[in-house]
Amino acid sequence: MPYTETMSEIIEQRVFAFPDPKTTVFPGRFVQRVLEMIPGMLTWGTLIGVVALSVFAPVAAAIFIMVFDTYWIYRAIYISIFSLQAQWSVAEGKRIHWRERCEESSHPEQYIEKLRARALLIKSEIRSSTGFRKWKKRQRLHQAIRRIERIIYETEQLIPNASLIMDWREVVHVVLLPTAGEPVEVIEPAIESLAQSSFPLDQMIVLLATEEREDPETRLPKVEALRAKFGHLFKDFLVTTHIVAAGEMKCKASNATFAAKELMKYLDEKGIDYKRVVFSNFDCDSVIHPEYFSALTYYYTTNPDRLRRAYQPLPMYHNNLWDTNAFVRVVVTGSSFWHLYQSTRKEMVTFSSHSEPFDTLVKVGFWPVNMISEDSVIYWKCLAFFHGDYKVQPIHLPVSLDAVLAPTYWKTVVNQYKQKRRWAYGIENFPVTMRAIWPDLGIRIRTKLRIMFEMLEGHYSWATTSFLLTFLGWLPLFLGGEAFKESVLAHNLPFFTRTLMTLGMVGLLVSIPMSLLTLPPRPKRYHWSRTFLMFFQWFLVPVVAFLSAIPAIDSQTRILTKRYFGEFWVTEKMRK
Repeated sequence: MPYTETMSEIIEQRVFAFPDPKTTVFPGRFVQRVLEMIPGMLTWGTLIGVVALSVFAPVAAAIFIMVFDTYWIYRAIYISIFSLQAQWSVAEGKRIHWRERCEESSHPEQYIEKLRARALLIKSEIRSSTGFRKWKKRQRLHQAIRRIERIIYETEQLIPNASLIMDWREVVHVVLLPTAGEPVEVIEPAIESLAQSSFPLDQMIVLLATEEREDPETRLPKVEALRAKFGHLFKDFLVTTHIVAAGEMKCKASNATFAAKELMKYLDEKGIDYKRVVFSNFDCDSVIHPEYFSALTYYYTTNPDRLRRAYQPLPMYHNNLWDTNAFVRVVVTGSSFWHLYQSTRKEMVTFSSHSEPFDTLVKVGFWPVNMISEDSVIYWKCLAFFHGDYKVQPIHLPVSLDAVLAPTYWKTVVNQYKQKRRWAYGIENFPVTMRAIWPDLGIRIRTKLRIMFEMLEGHYSWATTSFLLTFLGWLPLFLGGEAFKESVLAHNLPFFTRTLMTLGMVGLLVSIPMSLLTLPPRPKRYHWSRTFLMFFQWFLVPVVAFLSAIPAIDSQTRILTKRYFGEFWVTEKMRK
């Protein structure tokens, strides 16, 4: 059923309040603190518990390790399969003319007739393409027909709700680019990618959100240079300057909230309906695919429940992938694959650059201004507002971001660690989300339990898996005593572990060709041999996997011991 506001929801939105993570009021503070401790206690309980069990109950430790290894191998194969599926979806998404789908969405029945006529023409071309040499051409044409058939099927689903389809020409896109010191050469490619969009630029507004604490001698010339080059291309080019207020953190969320509130004033002055505004909160280095905003518009205008959806492109760290070192390339390639897998799940959560209906952002009160993890907490806040009925619509088109790069190799590695630690700090969303959803009688218990498991399991696995697989899994053999070493279980544990690790190589065998096939074009300044070296970087996977757990443990331990981050760490960005 399409979403329509009821009177109770209109009243409720006036009093909706997302829990404050910094509350000092009992019992909120007590509940917050107890929930904060759970992730760290689970992680340290596992790491210490396996050691203790290996000494005092080696049989129990060995059984736990075998069960965990089995779960991990199932998970690795599962993720690999669905990453391949998502990669195929991205390849197909790039081949679709999304601008055309926008233009034709308001009359789906006529569009279906056009598509069928187009398919008939392609079939006639296939019949005329005979001979072995034209085999590849025929394969491409068959793929085109299958693509048209999928679009016909999707268009047919629009017919029952055709009257609820929004006119795409009335949609306004606002693209937020928050900056806290990034130079012009980092931000410029992002705005350039917007200028190359297939979507009409006179329906797009660039919102450059600067920070007052940035040195005016660099901030003002940067703003003027970007405005001079791009200001005339879009519907408008807005600039805000955020001053950290009392009760706010120096973070991206407080900057985004300030900019969004300034945008409200602008939209009110222009008489623009919030429901026709799609707000894209992008990192300032986000280079978007030319068809993204057309695809975003299509999904937004054709979904009757558009206000209950967030929209997520797929983050790929390709902007400077050739420039950074092998260690970072393995890390960010793994992150890209993870986001591919996430795009196949109903439980997908927003991350990094994404888009939301501005009307929904206004209703929920924008981002919390005293939290580090702004990209995912807005999803949880909207989910709480809509009583669990809020989803992420994946858009299978890439948004290219910067991989970590610093002046020296060691500095690059250190910055990569800090970035991963900031991402892992996203577990701070767990306490406030639980405080928001558990008292809500409108959310089913099963849904609450699923959300709790999803949030804990991801961060728990991140912090513990590599330690259990590479080190702790062998402890029963060393600490279990002579009696255990003579047992059948002890003799079979190494064989069982080695077999599972061999099966786990399936994920690596999938990752290597996928990474090589999806590499961005090699810059001319690099010799062809650098492409060859990209293969050998995968020998670093065991080291990277082991070290990747440390930032997660670091973040969970900080929250567990009340050593909270005081401000958002901005990843240093540079270009060669």
